[in-house]
Formats: sequence, C-alpha cells, structure tokens
Amino acid sequence: MTITSQELGAARQAWGDGLIAIAKAYEDGGIDAARPCAETVIDTAYGYDMGPVLFKPTLASGDQTFRPTRQGALSYFVGHDANFPLDGGFGIRGWRAMDSVTAAEFIDGDVAMWMGWVILTDKDGAVTKVDKSFGYKKDAAGTLRIVLHHSSLPYQP
Repeated sequence: MTITSQELGAARQAWGDGLIAIAKAYEDGGIDAARPCAETVIDTAYGYDMGPVLFKPTLASGDQTFRPTRQGALSYFVGHDANFPLDGGFGIRGWRAMDSVTAAEFIDGDVAMWMGWVILTDKDGAVTKVDKSFGYKKDAAGTLRIVLHHSSLPYQP
C-alpha cells in the first residue's frame, strides 16, 4: 500500500475541490447547506476516525490554535460554533480555485508528507497564498487520509 506522488497530488486536489464545494454550498444554502458539505469533506479527506489529526489552521489562535478533533476542524471550516467563538469559517469565504506548488514531499510506505504553497482564489479574484504541510497515512481500506495539516501565512520580514 505504498503511497505514490500521484496520490499525493490527487489528495491535495480533492482537498481543494472540497473547500470550493463548501464555499458554494454556503452561498447556495447558508450554514445549513455548508455544514453537511464540510462534514463530508472532513470525513473523506481527514483521518479523524484513525485518531487525533494534527491540524494547525492558518487563522486559529490562543487555546484553540490546534484542532485535533473533528468538531474543531468543522468549526474552522464553517464557523457557527459557540465552542469556537473566533472561527469565521475559512471554508465559506467564496473560494473558486485552488492550486498547489510542491516544495518537497517524503514518502515511506503508507505514510507521506507534502510541503509547499497552496494558492486559493475567491469569487472576486483575490488570491491568498499559504504555506502548507500535509501528512498522510493510508487507512485500513487503503484510502489516503490527512493526519497532519499545518497552515500559516507566509512570513513577511
């Protein structure tokens, strides 16, 4: 069950497609449409059923900087959770496109890591570029799951 570079690319694209789907669901049907869409994206892409996911979102801080639980990830993507009052819903920001640029990847059997830039474009054409690292592991069924997701805005000296 060795992971391939092509699988890493497909997993990143699926993550980006999921983010765009969440944004469109929110625009079409509000939070009641975005939440189940985000749940599907999280359950498809992430390995929360395998244990805690080492998730450090771009726009998270303080005691809630890290999101090892599914509930924390869901709140980050769609907001509207009183337990995470600072979350504005990163996934509901009107995303329309995602591209990624690989800096490096590491593959060892059923575990792989990827690091690079993710470039997101919103419905107004504004571009957001983030530094990102993903760690993946294949689950028992052989499906690639994100088990580490670290994201930050590029350093501005």
